[in-house]
Amino acid sequence: MPFDAQQLRVCIEEAPVPYLDMLDRQRETRAAVQRGGAPHTLFLLEHPPVITCGRQTDAANLLRSPEWLHANNIELAETDRGGDVTYHGPGQLVAYPILNLSTLRPSVGWYLRRLEEVLINLLSDYAIEGGRVEGLTGVWTRDAKIAAIGIGVREWVTFHGCALNIDPDLTHFSHIVPCGIAHKPVTSMREQLGDAPPLPEVRGRFVEHFARVFELEAMP
Repeated sequence: MPFDAQQLRVCIEEAPVPYLDMLDRQRETRAAVQRGGAPHTLFLLEHPPVITCGRQTDAANLLRSPEWLHANNIELAETDRGGDVTYHGPGQLVAYPILNLSTLRPSVGWYLRRLEEVLINLLSDYAIEGGRVEGLTGVWTRDAKIAAIGIGVREWVTFHGCALNIDPDLTHFSHIVPCGIAHKPVTSMREQLGDAPPLPEVRGRFVEHFARVFELEAMP
């Protein structure tokens, strides 16, 4: 059945979702959106601790062995997003937009800039000055990365997405060279504010900004 091109289905997961389980759901949803069997969809969730390796991963940026990670309850997963190695875990808001860009604007650059804009606007709500760094992806504040972005686009349908550090265990980032960038630290909303806003509150603001920036109507 056809869907309104301005409709955005928002799917919220309250409990952490294993990374590979969510990857399967993304692929299923992407296929449905591509064939017109589902509207634009936004997944919002947390993952259990996991290190993911994108298509451009340099093995030297993984600083622990798979055996060490397993022994310390951190999953290691290969994935088909762009970018290098990154970390996801509790205290981090992960967003996976499955959008049909052919009905919005068929431009990967436009999509990336809009995704950054969503995060920058959200951080502004908390008086955190977020911005871009030329030549690098993600959103930065005080020269530290506060949100990572790694996307995939197939036949103009997006998958993968972004991760905003609200209050994750920042020591877990020491097991990798985050996104292959050795000279810049990782930070969080807690580190910037001295306290962490509640994840449900941040999640709600993310939906509001996402719908506004992409000019979509959010619904459950």
